[in-house]
Amino acid sequence: MKTSDYLSYIVNEIHTTIVATVDDEGLPVTAAIDMMDCDENSLYFLTAKGKGFYDRLIKRGFLALTAMKGKDTMSSVAVSIRGRVRELGYDKIPELFAKNPYMKEIYPTEESMKVLTVFQVYEGTGEWFDLSKKPIERASFTFGGAEQKPEGYFITDSCIGCGSCAAVCPQSCIVTDSVPHVIEQEHCLHCGNCIEACPMGAVERR
Repeated sequence: MKTSDYLSYIVNEIHTTIVATVDDEGLPVTAAIDMMDCDENSLYFLTAKGKGFYDRLIKRGFLALTAMKGKDTMSSVAVSIRGRVRELGYDKIPELFAKNPYMKEIYPTEESMKVLTVFQVYEGTGEWFDLSKKPIERASFTFGGAEQKPEGYFITDSCIGCGSCAAVCPQSCIVTDSVPHVIEQEHCLHCGNCIEACPMGAVERR
Protein backbone atom coordinates (compact mmCIF):
# COMPACT_ATOMS: atom_id res chain seq x y z
CA MET A 1 0.00 0.00 0.00
CA LYS A 2 1.06 3.60 -0.59
CA THR A 3 1.20 6.26 2.11
CA SER A 4 -1.99 7.80 0.75
CA ASP A 5 -3.71 4.42 1.20
CA TYR A 6 -2.80 4.28 4.88
CA LEU A 7 -4.01 7.86 5.45
CA SER A 8 -7.23 7.16 3.56
CA TYR A 9 -7.79 4.02 5.63
CA ILE A 10 -7.58 6.08 8.83
CA VAL A 11 -10.13 8.61 7.56
CA ASN A 12 -12.59 6.39 5.73
CA GLU A 13 -12.36 2.99 7.42
CA ILE A 14 -11.66 3.95 11.05
CA HIS A 15 -12.26 7.71 11.39
CA THR A 16 -12.15 8.04 15.20
CA THR A 17 -8.60 7.92 16.57
CA ILE A 18 -6.97 8.20 19.97
CA VAL A 19 -4.58 11.14 19.93
CA ALA A 20 -1.84 11.82 22.47
CA THR A 21 -0.38 15.25 23.21
CA VAL A 22 1.85 16.50 26.03
CA ASP A 23 0.83 18.94 28.77
CA ASP A 24 2.89 21.66 30.48
CA GLU A 25 4.28 19.14 32.97
CA GLY A 26 5.50 16.88 30.18
CA LEU A 27 2.81 14.28 30.82
CA PRO A 28 0.76 12.57 28.08
CA VAL A 29 -2.90 13.44 27.56
CA THR A 30 -5.18 11.44 25.26
CA ALA A 31 -8.35 12.44 23.41
CA ALA A 32 -10.69 10.80 20.91
CA ILE A 33 -10.38 12.84 17.69
CA ASP A 34 -12.02 12.22 14.31
CA MET A 35 -9.72 12.41 11.30
CA MET A 36 -12.00 14.13 8.81
CA ASP A 37 -10.06 14.32 5.57
CA CYS A 38 -6.74 13.46 3.96
CA ASP A 39 -4.68 13.93 0.87
CA GLU A 40 -1.58 12.12 -0.36
CA ASN A 41 0.65 13.57 2.37
CA SER A 42 -1.47 14.75 5.31
CA LEU A 43 -4.45 14.32 7.61
CA TYR A 44 -6.99 16.98 8.62
CA PHE A 45 -9.03 17.34 11.80
CA LEU A 46 -10.69 20.14 13.71
CA THR A 47 -11.09 21.26 17.29
CA ALA A 48 -12.47 24.18 19.26
CA LYS A 49 -10.08 26.94 20.29
CA GLY A 50 -11.37 26.83 23.87
CA LYS A 51 -10.14 23.29 24.51
CA GLY A 52 -6.98 22.25 26.30
CA PHE A 53 -6.28 20.04 23.29
CA TYR A 54 -6.00 23.17 21.15
CA ASP A 55 -3.52 24.75 23.58
CA ARG A 56 -1.33 21.65 23.60
CA LEU A 57 -1.28 21.48 19.81
CA ILE A 58 -0.25 25.12 19.54
CA LYS A 59 2.47 24.81 22.19
CA ARG A 60 3.97 21.52 21.04
CA GLY A 61 3.13 21.32 17.34
CA PHE A 62 3.25 17.55 17.58
CA LEU A 63 0.97 14.58 18.24
CA ALA A 64 0.81 10.82 18.16
CA LEU A 65 -2.29 8.85 17.24
CA THR A 66 -3.52 5.29 16.93
CA ALA A 67 -6.54 4.18 14.93
CA MET A 68 -7.91 0.64 15.33
CA LYS A 69 -10.53 -1.40 13.52
CA GLY A 70 -11.72 -4.91 14.28
CA LYS A 71 -14.34 -6.80 16.25
CA ASP A 72 -11.67 -8.26 18.55
CA THR A 73 -7.90 -8.36 19.00
CA MET A 74 -7.23 -11.10 16.47
CA SER A 75 -9.23 -9.41 13.72
CA SER A 76 -7.87 -5.92 14.30
CA VAL A 77 -5.87 -3.54 12.17
CA ALA A 78 -4.02 -0.67 13.84
CA VAL A 79 -2.45 2.36 12.17
CA SER A 80 -0.23 4.59 14.30
CA ILE A 81 1.26 7.98 13.40
CA ARG A 82 3.68 10.42 15.01
CA GLY A 83 3.74 13.78 13.31
CA ARG A 84 3.98 17.53 13.21
CA VAL A 85 0.81 19.62 13.10
CA ARG A 86 -0.03 23.17 12.08
CA GLU A 87 -3.13 25.28 12.40
CA LEU A 88 -4.87 26.17 9.13
CA GLY A 89 -7.72 28.21 10.60
CA TYR A 90 -11.38 28.37 9.64
CA ASP A 91 -11.32 28.36 5.83
CA LYS A 92 -11.49 24.56 5.48
CA ILE A 93 -14.32 24.16 8.04
CA PRO A 94 -17.22 24.26 5.50
CA GLU A 95 -15.47 21.59 3.41
CA LEU A 96 -14.94 19.34 6.44
CA PHE A 97 -18.56 19.80 7.54
CA ALA A 98 -19.74 18.82 4.06
CA LYS A 99 -17.68 15.63 4.20
CA ASN A 100 -18.67 14.95 7.83
CA PRO A 101 -22.32 16.06 8.09
CA TYR A 102 -22.74 14.68 11.63
CA MET A 103 -20.74 17.71 12.82
CA LYS A 104 -23.79 19.88 12.13
CA GLU A 105 -25.54 18.14 15.01
CA ILE A 106 -22.76 19.24 17.36
CA TYR A 107 -22.28 22.75 15.94
CA PRO A 108 -25.67 23.48 14.28
CA THR A 109 -25.26 27.17 13.44
CA GLU A 110 -22.68 29.20 11.57
CA GLU A 111 -22.11 31.25 14.71
CA SER A 112 -21.35 28.16 16.79
CA MET A 113 -18.93 26.96 14.10
CA LYS A 114 -16.80 30.10 14.39
CA VAL A 115 -15.02 28.68 17.45
CA LEU A 116 -13.60 25.83 15.36
CA THR A 117 -10.25 25.64 13.62
CA VAL A 118 -8.60 23.07 11.38
CA PHE A 119 -5.26 21.38 11.97
CA GLN A 120 -3.16 19.51 9.46
CA VAL A 121 -0.82 16.63 10.29
CA TYR A 122 1.65 17.56 7.58
CA GLU A 123 4.80 15.55 8.31
CA GLY A 124 5.35 12.28 10.11
CA THR A 125 6.03 8.59 10.29
CA GLY A 126 3.52 5.77 10.54
CA GLU A 127 3.12 2.09 11.13
CA TRP A 128 0.54 -0.41 9.90
CA PHE A 129 -0.06 -3.47 12.07
CA ASP A 130 -2.51 -6.18 10.97
CA LEU A 131 -3.19 -8.99 13.44
CA SER A 132 -5.82 -10.57 11.20
CA LYS A 133 -3.08 -11.92 8.90
CA LYS A 134 -1.08 -15.12 9.49
CA PRO A 135 1.75 -14.29 10.03
CA ILE A 136 1.02 -10.78 11.22
CA GLU A 137 1.61 -7.94 8.76
CA ARG A 138 3.65 -4.86 9.63
CA ALA A 139 4.63 -1.93 7.42
CA SER A 140 6.18 1.48 7.97
CA PHE A 141 5.58 4.66 5.99
CA THR A 142 6.42 8.36 6.00
CA PHE A 143 4.81 11.50 4.65
CA GLY A 144 5.59 15.18 4.22
CA GLY A 145 9.33 14.61 3.87
CA ALA A 146 9.87 12.88 7.20
CA GLU A 147 12.88 10.58 7.43
CA GLN A 148 12.30 6.84 7.73
CA LYS A 149 14.56 5.30 10.38
CA PRO A 150 14.86 1.51 10.50
CA GLU A 151 13.30 0.08 13.67
CA GLY A 152 13.08 -3.42 15.01
CA TYR A 153 15.44 -6.38 15.34
CA PHE A 154 18.20 -7.20 12.87
CA ILE A 155 20.68 -10.08 12.67
CA THR A 156 24.31 -9.05 12.17
CA ASP A 157 27.33 -10.79 10.64
CA SER A 158 28.13 -12.28 14.06
CA CYS A 159 25.44 -14.90 13.37
CA ILE A 160 26.79 -18.49 13.31
CA GLY A 161 23.60 -20.03 11.91
CA CYS A 162 22.66 -22.03 15.01
CA GLY A 163 18.94 -21.34 14.63
CA SER A 164 18.32 -20.44 18.28
CA CYS A 165 16.51 -17.28 17.23
CA ALA A 166 14.21 -19.08 14.78
CA ALA A 167 13.28 -21.65 17.41
CA VAL A 168 11.73 -19.00 19.68
CA CYS A 169 10.16 -16.73 17.03
CA PRO A 170 6.36 -16.73 17.58
CA GLN A 171 5.66 -15.68 13.97
CA SER A 172 8.25 -17.97 12.31
CA CYS A 173 9.55 -14.93 10.44
CA ILE A 174 13.29 -15.68 10.63
CA VAL A 175 14.67 -17.08 7.37
CA THR A 176 17.49 -19.57 8.03
CA ASP A 177 18.45 -20.37 4.43
CA SER A 178 21.64 -18.32 4.72
CA VAL A 179 24.07 -17.01 7.32
CA PRO A 180 23.50 -14.52 8.78
CA HIS A 181 19.84 -15.42 9.18
CA VAL A 182 17.32 -12.76 8.12
CA ILE A 183 14.30 -11.42 10.00
CA GLU A 184 11.33 -10.68 7.76
CA GLN A 185 10.53 -7.22 9.04
CA GLU A 186 7.05 -7.21 7.53
CA HIS A 187 6.01 -10.06 9.86
CA CYS A 188 8.03 -9.31 13.01
CA LEU A 189 6.19 -8.72 16.31
CA HIS A 190 9.18 -6.85 17.85
CA CYS A 191 8.86 -9.18 20.86
CA GLY A 192 12.62 -9.51 21.44
CA ASN A 193 12.72 -13.30 21.84
CA CYS A 194 15.47 -13.55 19.23
CA ILE A 195 17.83 -11.16 20.98
CA GLU A 196 17.40 -13.06 24.23
CA ALA A 197 18.02 -16.47 22.63
CA CYS A 198 21.06 -15.64 20.49
CA PRO A 199 24.24 -17.08 22.11
CA MET A 200 26.51 -14.84 20.03
CA GLY A 201 24.78 -11.48 20.63
CA ALA A 202 24.25 -11.30 16.88
CA VAL A 203 20.78 -9.75 17.09
CA GLU A 204 20.56 -6.01 17.56
CA ARG A 205 17.66 -3.72 18.25
CA ARG A 206 17.54 -0.49 16.31
